[in-house]
Amino acid sequence: MSATYESDVVAWANEQAALLRAGNFSALDIEHIADEVDDVGKSEKRELASRMAVLIAHLLKWRAQGASRGANWEVTIKIQRRAVATHLKDAPSLKATLRDDRWFSSVWGDAVDHAMKETGVADFPEACPWPMDQILDPNFLPG
Repeated sequence: MSATYESDVVAWANEQAALLRAGNFSALDIEHIADEVDDVGKSEKRELASRMAVLIAHLLKWRAQGASRGANWEVTIKIQRRAVATHLKDAPSLKATLRDDRWFSSVWGDAVDHAMKETGVADFPEACPWPMDQILDPNFLPG
C-alpha cells in the first residue's frame, strides 16, 4: 500500500476503493475499512441528531416567543422537517433511532441549549412536550 490511513485518509480511501473494484482483497486494509464503515452509521446518526435539534429548537422558539415569530423560523422548521424526512427515506433503519430515549435526550438537550441562546428564555420544559409524530408533522406549529 502506498497511502496509509494515518497519513492521508483520502488517498487511502481511493486506494482501498480501487483495490475492492479490482478484486484484490488480500491487499485491503480490513481493520480500517471496518472502522470507516462503522463511522458511516455514526455520521448518519449525528446528521439526524443535528437536524432534529435545530428543528426542535425552532419549535421551542416559536412556542416561547409568539410576538417575535418570524417567517425565517417557519422556513427553518420546514427545511429541517424535509431534511429529516429525506434522511429517514434514504436510511430507513434510522427510524429506530427516533425511538431511542438516550439519543433523544441528547437531541432535546441540544435543542434547549440552542433555543436558550437564541431567545434568552431559560424556562423551557425539562422534557419534550410533543410526541415525535407531531414534531415531524408538516402542519404542526406550537400554539
